[in-house]
Amino acid sequence: MKTVEGLYYSESHEWVKVDGEIAIIGITDFAQKAMGDIVYVDMPEVDDEVSAEEEFGAVESVKAASDLISPVSGTVTEINEALEDESGLLNQDPYENWIIKVQMSEPGELDRLMDADVYAAFCERQ
Repeated sequence: MKTVEGLYYSESHEWVKVDGEIAIIGITDFAQKAMGDIVYVDMPEVDDEVSAEEEFGAVESVKAASDLISPVSGTVTEINEALEDESGLLNQDPYENWIIKVQMSEPGELDRLMDADVYAAFCERQ
């Protein structure tokens, strides 16, 4: 399982990369491997509000569907439109292929997320 230093990780297997006040959110390598071949990504609309620890979409694979849980609160500023046509990009490289970008309303929420080492240990216990 691959993790990337400098990202934040949630227990629901989403990652966050911070760029100023923008949170770039995707799913982890652990998540995409557990899902198998991803066939569809349900994403919110630009300007939708998301709340930390609340569902903002879903990922569907040939095996199952899994809710996407937002690690932070804020307003969606961009969705990865490439995933609408080619959702399998998440299987190819889950850390390069983000799902949404969010203007964070409460950056302090990042403090409750895990770093790469803590997340790797968390996954080993799963």
